[in-house]
Amino acid sequence: MGEEGRRLLDLALVAGAGVLAGLGLAAIGVPTPALFGGLLAGLVRALARRGTVVVPGVAATGGQAVIGVAMGSLVDLETLRTVAGNWLPVLLVTVGTLALSIGAGLLLGLQRGISPVTGAFSMIAGGAAGIIVMARDLGADDRMVAVLQYLRVLLIVVLVPAVAALAYGGSSGDGGPPAVAEEAGWPAGVLFTAGCAAAGLLVGRLVRLPVAALLGPMIAAAAVDLAGLAGLAGDLAVPGVLQSGAFLVIGLQVGVSFTRESLRMIGRALPPALALILGLVLASAGLGAVLSATTGAGPLDGYLATTPGGLYAVLATASDLGADVTFVLAVQVLRLFVMLLSAPLVARWLRRSAAG
Repeated sequence: MGEEGRRLLDLALVAGAGVLAGLGLAAIGVPTPALFGGLLAGLVRALARRGTVVVPGVAATGGQAVIGVAMGSLVDLETLRTVAGNWLPVLLVTVGTLALSIGAGLLLGLQRGISPVTGAFSMIAGGAAGIIVMARDLGADDRMVAVLQYLRVLLIVVLVPAVAALAYGGSSGDGGPPAVAEEAGWPAGVLFTAGCAAAGLLVGRLVRLPVAALLGPMIAAAAVDLAGLAGLAGDLAVPGVLQSGAFLVIGLQVGVSFTRESLRMIGRALPPALALILGLVLASAGLGAVLSATTGAGPLDGYLATTPGGLYAVLATASDLGADVTFVLAVQVLRLFVMLLSAPLVARWLRRSAAG
């Protein structure tokens, strides 16, 4: 077997290990298990054997595009209508969350070996998968970003149901099962994904959009949904298998780049990062109280709408505890878009500030 064949076999074995790890993580309820499984498999391979494993650029670009389409498809007209009725307080709370994230990131960036961009991206609240995808392209250490973003998401997944029930008086079963839209079917979902990915990537590169492979398809999918085209054949969405494959690719890309020194640096950063994440969670709860007071939404709705990440866990909690799922989803999706679209600007500003 030639050198190229050995490299492909090596990559295939790591990818297979990532799939198995993802299935195990899914069984215990870890969010985005395919991405985390790929990260773990890539990390083990990077530390256990000499030689490098490289994820092909085409695969990485495709993974970014699929994730972009998945995020863009969260937008719909009902989401915009919900936000439009209270646009000013929702926007102010969203900008406040961004400011808190950047502030926490700058504090983290005071640690040795952590740049301001890496610190900010590690603390940005919302769109964890998207932030991890774009971190490397925008000059951040995607290994640090991936670990700390997942730490935040895992904390939220654990804390949100307990806090919602104990502090806001929700009780399990109040909301019943969430409404499920009629799905358009796997072939239509594949066409939707491929079309939005190709169009978004092409236009994004033509207009020199930062991180075009992610943001271009995301904007294209949102535009299709808002134009009402996605509802012509049912609820068009990225098929689960494609999403999992895309997350696996991104996880592998981050995982295989780990080194022993990067792990030591992340270990040193974990204690202050954990303190900052908990502070961000508390501050976001305060913003939730402000949102509730200014919009007339219930305290539980405000808290869940401003929880810094863990979108699907938050929506499941909202449904289970009888909160206003539409309002929570609308605020969370708006914040996700604001965070992802502002990330290139934040990175540019932080790099210039550090250079000046």
